Amino acid sequence: MRVWLQVLSVALAAASLQPIGAQPLAATDAQGRRSGFADMGVATQNIQRDDRQNPAMLWVADGEALWSRTAGSADKSCVSCHGPVASLKGVAAQYPRFDNLSQKPVSLGERINLCRQRHQLAPSLPAMDQRLIALETVVAHQSRGMSIRPDPDPRLQTFRKQGETLFSQRLGQLDLSCAQCHDQQAGRLLGGTVIPQAHPTGYPLYRLEWQGMGTLQRRLRNCMSGVRAEPFALGSSELVALELYLVGRAAGMPLETPAIRP
Repeated sequence: MRVWLQVLSVALAAASLQPIGAQPLAATDAQGRRSGFADMGVATQNIQRDDRQNPAMLWVADGEALWSRTAGSADKSCVSCHGPVASLKGVAAQYPRFDNLSQKPVSLGERINLCRQRHQLAPSLPAMDQRLIALETVVAHQSRGMSIRPDPDPRLQTFRKQGETLFSQRLGQLDLSCAQCHDQQAGRLLGGTVIPQAHPTGYPLYRLEWQGMGTLQRRLRNCMSGVRAEPFALGSSELVALELYLVGRAAGMPLETPAIRP
C-alpha cells in the first residue's frame, strides 16, 4: 500500500492542484546561496510545494504515530517527556548539537537514539531504520520554514574545523573533494544534472533516485562512493563533523523538511 501511494504521489506532480503546506523559497539568497530546490525541474518542485503530493509526508505521518508509542522497559513514549511533537519547533534547526555526557556533537538521529537509551531504556534504532528516519522527519518538519541556527557552543569549534577540513580533502580514486564540486563547480552540469551547492536544508528528504527517505549521512556516503572512496561508517565522527560544517555553511537558510530531490 505504501509503495502504491508513493508512486501515485510522484505521478501527480504535474497535476494542477493548488500548492499547500510548503513555504515559497527564494532562488538565491543575499549571500548567493541556493537550495537544491532551485535547481530542480518545475514538476519536481511542485511535488515538494504541495503536501498532498509529497510522498515524504507519509514518513511525517509515521513519525507522528511513533511519537506517541511507548518503547523500552521504562514504557515511555516521546510524548511522556516532550508533549506534542509541535513543542519541538525550532529544535532541528540547531542540530548537530554538543552532548554533555558524551562530550561530542550528535546528529538529530543520534539524539533520538540517546533519548531511547537514557529515558525509554530501549535499544538504539539502526541508522537506516525507517522508524528512526520517520522520527527524525517529523521532528525536523516542525521547523520547516525556520532559519538554520547552528549550535553556538564553543566546544564544537574543533569538530566544525574537522568537518571543514574533510570538505576540502581530496578522496577516492577520482581524487576529488566536496569543495571542488559543490563550491567550485556548483551550477554546472554533471551528466546532465546540475551540481548543487550542497546545502543541507531539507533532510531527511525523499530522493526520487532512492524511491524513499534518507538522511544527510546517507547522501554524504553516496558522494563518497561516487568518487570511488571508502565511505565513512554511518554515525562516524567524520560524518557528524561534516554535518556540523555543512549546517554552519547553510546558517540562515530556511529548513524545507521534508524536501524532495531527484
